[in-house]
Amino acid sequence: MSENIKIKLTIAERVYPLTISSDQEASLRISAKKIDDMTKQLEQNYAVRDKQDVLAMCALQYAAQLENQLNKNTIGDVSVKTNELIELIDLHLSNY
Repeated sequence: MSENIKIKLTIAERVYPLTISSDQEASLRISAKKIDDMTKQLEQNYAVRDKQDVLAMCALQYAAQLENQLNKNTIGDVSVKTNELIELIDLHLSNY
């Protein structure tokens, strides 16, 4: 059983104190670093100074990546299920 711990994450030059379960710490720290790195990159590439705009752009990019990944997984699942059904049909037809 994981225990609750207190951590501080910095994103876009703001510190966020959180109480989390200890098994979440690594993924949250990695995620916070990725977000912080992307906000810095967006600020440099697009000369955007408003942190809210940069964070919104960052959120949009990560949401689009997640949506693309979910679509790929769904297509893969459909393909696997289709192949399974074809094999099942072939098996039944070969018995006749």
